[in-house]
Amino acid sequence: MGALFFPLFSSMKLCNSCGKCCEKAGNGGLSASAEEIDWWEIHRPDIFRYVDGNRIWVDPETSEYFPRCPWLRSSDDSSSLSCDIYHDRPEECRHYPIDIDQMLRDECEMLERRDLLDLKRAQRKLDQIMIDSRPLAGDGY
Repeated sequence: MGALFFPLFSSMKLCNSCGKCCEKAGNGGLSASAEEIDWWEIHRPDIFRYVDGNRIWVDPETSEYFPRCPWLRSSDDSSSLSCDIYHDRPEECRHYPIDIDQMLRDECEMLERRDLLDLKRAQRKLDQIMIDSRPLAGDGY
């Protein structure tokens, strides 16, 4: 049913777990709400260990940001990446990608060359793909 739901002219792919977005989530490039941080402190001290005040993914020994997300792991055959805290990841991760600009910046592999020819159509396709993960991003293009 999903193939019939999306227009045939749109070519955006589903996420292939390349991890490029997560690789860019280090060096202070990601945030979490106070509620998320409080929840981690109580329920996931393994995650909270990498929180310093309101900064996340901080090395507890050096107080420096990790260069990339510390929860990103390669599959056994190194063909894809996964998130060790997927079900408890920050909302910012749950909502990714928000828009085509963000995907371009992160070199997201979901985009096809054809998507760049009509950014409004690509944004609508992205909003449909992400409908269960985040609010619609709107029509910024």
